[in-house]
Amino acid sequence: MPDLDITSPANPRIKTLIGLRNRRNRDREGVFVVEGPRLLARAVGAGHQPRQIYYDPKRFDPSPFAGPVIFACSPDTLSRASYRGSDEGVIAVFDQFDLGIDHLDAGPVPLILMAEGLEKPGNLGAILRTADAVGADAAIAVDPEIDPFNPNVARSSTGALFTVPLAVTGLDPAVAWLRVHSIRLLAADPSADGDLWSVDLAPPCALLVGSEHLGLTAEAREAADTLVSIPMQGQTDSLNASVTMALLAYEARRQGGSSPQGGG
Repeated sequence: MPDLDITSPANPRIKTLIGLRNRRNRDREGVFVVEGPRLLARAVGAGHQPRQIYYDPKRFDPSPFAGPVIFACSPDTLSRASYRGSDEGVIAVFDQFDLGIDHLDAGPVPLILMAEGLEKPGNLGAILRTADAVGADAAIAVDPEIDPFNPNVARSSTGALFTVPLAVTGLDPAVAWLRVHSIRLLAADPSADGDLWSVDLAPPCALLVGSEHLGLTAEAREAADTLVSIPMQGQTDSLNASVTMALLAYEARRQGGSSPQGGG
């Protein structure tokens, strides 16, 4: 087992790592943090190379990673650096990547998942996970203020943050991009007359969900080509945004006559 490089939470590198819990620090440095061997492997498998790796030698083997700066840490130090307070043996620092809408590729028969005004990073991660599962061509977060590099996005996406092309932008640029690529915009709204089984959801299309608290903005409803509802029979008047998206996305795939391959 290698000698430990860092044994104290007071080490300046660990203090910097802890500071990356704050979005302002992440954005200033142009980096984000990934925890756990599973997410690290998926990031690297998707072509992202870590800047730094902090690991517990008893729980993680860093030998496959020759490029980044690697630090062997004591278990207490690594746990202190974990944003959840309970690490999985490795914490890695990656460069942030391009989230501009112009880098998206619509594909020949596009299925695009879009979300407006998500309150929780975990919901964005869950929608990316759905996008990966249904083989969506891209995801668009319609909210320039959302933090796609929050650690909860990578964690709740189970690595789909690295595999699904993602753009973060405002509503007008997103709609303009859809129009350029002749993609219909179908938006979930509980007041819509047509439900997900009666409305044509077959790709090419973009599916849009709004925030759980406020729903879609008036501008988003106006921009939509079609509004679609999800029937609910109990006292609940709304679903989790990521659940709504999953229902719409799988129905779109069913109607389009194609099924995602594999299983989760």
